[in-house]
Amino acid sequence: MYNFLPVFAALSRVLIVFSVMFLVPWAWSWWGDEHRLQEVWLGSFGVTLLSGLGLMWYTQSHRRELMPKDGFMLVNLVWAVLPAYAALPLWVGIPDMSWTDAYFEAVSGLTATGATVLSGLDTLPLAINVWRCFLQLFGGLGIMLLVVAILPLLGLGGVQLYKAETPGPMKDAKLTPRIAETARGLWGVYFVLSASCFLAYRWAGMSWSDAFMHMSTTVSLGGFSSHDASLGFWDSTRIESVAMVFMLLAGVSFARYFIVWRSRSLMTLVRDVEVRAYFGVLLVSVGLVSALLAVNAVVPTFPEALRVSAFQIVSLATTTGYSSVDYALWPAFAPVLLVMLGCFVSCAGSTGGGIKMVRMIMLVKQARRELIRAIHPRVVNPVHLGGQTIANGVLMSVMAFMLIYGATILVLTMLMLYSGLDIVTAFTAVVACVNNIGPGLGAVGPAGNYGGLTDFQTWICTFGMMLGRLELLSVLVLFTAQFWRK
Repeated sequence: MYNFLPVFAALSRVLIVFSVMFLVPWAWSWWGDEHRLQEVWLGSFGVTLLSGLGLMWYTQSHRRELMPKDGFMLVNLVWAVLPAYAALPLWVGIPDMSWTDAYFEAVSGLTATGATVLSGLDTLPLAINVWRCFLQLFGGLGIMLLVVAILPLLGLGGVQLYKAETPGPMKDAKLTPRIAETARGLWGVYFVLSASCFLAYRWAGMSWSDAFMHMSTTVSLGGFSSHDASLGFWDSTRIESVAMVFMLLAGVSFARYFIVWRSRSLMTLVRDVEVRAYFGVLLVSVGLVSALLAVNAVVPTFPEALRVSAFQIVSLATTTGYSSVDYALWPAFAPVLLVMLGCFVSCAGSTGGGIKMVRMIMLVKQARRELIRAIHPRVVNPVHLGGQTIANGVLMSVMAFMLIYGATILVLTMLMLYSGLDIVTAFTAVVACVNNIGPGLGAVGPAGNYGGLTDFQTWICTFGMMLGRLELLSVLVLFTAQFWRK
């Protein structure tokens, strides 16, 4: 069997870095005068730090440059192991919370999914809510991008990690010659956008703590909130407008912002085919749903229909999952459309989930090419994207991804149905988790949560969130016999 001890050596350093994260909610618990929880945060910090140090000591003689196979293993280990440590304070600090639910909540946070098993968020201790939201900020752009920026300083390579973690089909494109510089550049963009969002929420009327928590879950497109009513708690047009602006910005590739900053020109965004399609689909969807709500008198006026539909569409399409109303009560077309949009609208390289808009564009162009080829079999009609010809290998990779994506949705839905769940809840829960959307329909809709699922169903959704965050192939490759051969 392949020797993965160097992978565990790298994992030890990730654990040491992650242990520092527990000091953030500890500081909030100290500020909020929550003395009982201070011990929970310090204990979690100590357990995580000691685990990292112990693993570092055990693997100290097994350090080497990581190979591609190591990159896949490390990415999967990080996304499986870190939630176990992140779940500790939730398991200990929330009365009657099972380990299954605590692990689910931690995975949902780190994968920026936003699905929750908790109710009564308004009465939870401040530090618990801060931790849930902070996990999404930390996991939003990808834990491994942070690792890519740090591991080279420790003598470990990062190219393999970047390829395994980066969302979208164009994984080999670099923004800078050095992969660590690329990661630091992306995190720089992420930090600037987060700081701007924090100040904007405070300006819009949120308290400092709510502004911090919702900044964490807006820029990460995660959707956790400190209130059961989500952003509907405030019923504020100003707050919803701030949320929409930053959700829209976070749904665009962070690489594009990095290029805009370096070139000092917005033309990169204006000319980008994926960005234009992203905003085009959103505008058409808002028009359709607004008209539907106005015609059916779901809301009293068209401006109100425009407001509620725009917010819900931007939130679900970018896979954030905030809600200001119970959209499950709208005419059936609208909630189904919202869930569908979350499957593909966000751009590759953003913090959103789903199959990404660029893949959908390629599939449409490939379908059009096949239709033309059916009429003219000998015609040479390559697929172009942004003025460049797309290689057939990339197109085949996208089609293979879509095949695996469809099969994954089908298999996980059948498992949920086998466990006794109704079809609406089963299907939309799987779609929402695999695409990292958060809320679905039925029992897991905007007015409910995942707390009513059995442990078996919860673990299926947990696995679905991990699959979606790592875009399926990075996880499923571990289940092939070839991966484990030398």
